[in-house]
Amino acid sequence: MKRRAFLKTGVAAAPAVALAAPAIAQGVIEWKCPTAFPAQSPGVGTNAATFVERVNTMADGRLRLKLFSSGELVPAFAVEDAVQQGTAEIGHGTPYYSAGKNSALHIFTNIPFGFSASELSGWLRYGGGQELFEEIYAQRGLVPIYSGNSSVQAAGWFRKPIDSLADLSGLNMRIAGLGGEAMRKLGVNAVLMPPTEIFPAFQSGAIDAAEWVGPMLDQAFGMNKVANYCYAPAFHEPGAGLNIVVNGDAWETLTPDLQAIIRNAAGAAESETIAQFEYFNGMAFKALQDAGVEFRTFPDDILAALKTASAEVIAEQSAANPDFARCIESCNAYLEVARPYGAAFTAPMLLQRL
Repeated sequence: MKRRAFLKTGVAAAPAVALAAPAIAQGVIEWKCPTAFPAQSPGVGTNAATFVERVNTMADGRLRLKLFSSGELVPAFAVEDAVQQGTAEIGHGTPYYSAGKNSALHIFTNIPFGFSASELSGWLRYGGGQELFEEIYAQRGLVPIYSGNSSVQAAGWFRKPIDSLADLSGLNMRIAGLGGEAMRKLGVNAVLMPPTEIFPAFQSGAIDAAEWVGPMLDQAFGMNKVANYCYAPAFHEPGAGLNIVVNGDAWETLTPDLQAIIRNAAGAAESETIAQFEYFNGMAFKALQDAGVEFRTFPDDILAALKTASAEVIAEQSAANPDFARCIESCNAYLEVARPYGAAFTAPMLLQRL
């Protein structure tokens, strides 16, 4: 797959036009499904494409979703607005792209030094996360459905080595979520931009460093064509969640079996996407290493500073937003159990097989 083939979609956004009601043609319910990502991109894009394909197949002609790549129907960061307003009945993205509506949405993507992909799924399914997920989205008349995870991400690409806190100070860096707020406390000018804008901004020098996802997508987007130093793992996104959002009124028009099809298609997309990231991240990691990319970890003093900064950000968000406080309390309750288990089982297993 050529990088330009999927980067070219989503650059120019068409204006949103609200629909009075879902289109129904010859008994078929037709829904628009914009995604916040280039639909042809591996991982995040195929998560949306897999979901739509499975719904259309299982619905057997009763419900048909049409996928729109980032920018084709609405801009990347406006997908949830479009679904809320009825411009589209269903959409795909990641919760923290709408954190301006409610900062608690950060938590359902992930928090710094937080959940692995499997732990996030565990919290949502069994730790009370799903109930909070639905409660927060219900405030805007939306139904959220978890649909996948990008697994362990990279902390960012840099043109020069990052050996000290002084090397971070003053950098213009594309970095998303609460991690961007933590980086600001260390003197970084954190910038959030849609996926299709990252490479051009990085290449032109508008930003000095860039965080996107991980080896598979970073290679596909050409990060290694601009910088030779990649730092991993991502302190801020140890496993970033993806989701489907459905307009609540539109959801209620569906029969229970069609609702079940949507939920099961999202679950299938979750499993397939995690497998794709795990397999192809390894392949891309080797290819990038062979091409001369240096993969490094942040020094201990930088990690310590990021932990302190992240704790401050979370405390500030909790004080400012009761929804955030409730969600982070639930999140931390599970992490108190997950951390020692992971340290005793997962971490040693990974180290022992080296």
